[in-house]
Amino acid sequence: METDRTNKEVLIKGIKLMGIAFACMFSGPTLAYISQTKLKSPINFIILIIAILICILGIFFAFKGINTIMNSMFKKNQS
Repeated sequence: METDRTNKEVLIKGIKLMGIAFACMFSGPTLAYISQTKLKSPINFIILIIAILICILGIFFAFKGINTIMNSMFKKNQS
C-alpha cells in the first residue's frame, strides 16, 4: 500500500508564491505611506494607485500560494 507524500515541486512553487506575496504586502503599504507623507503633487496620486494595486496583488498571491501549498500536501497524485 502506497502512502501519499508531499509533492515537493508543487510545494516549492507555493513557497515562491508566498515569498512574492510577502514582498507585495510590505512594499504596497510602504509606497502608500510614502505617497501620503510627501508634498501633494499629481505624481503622488499615481504612486498611491500603484501601491493599492501592489496590495491587491499581494492578497492574490497569498491566496494562490496557500492553495498551491495545500494542493501539494493533500491532493492525490494524478500519475
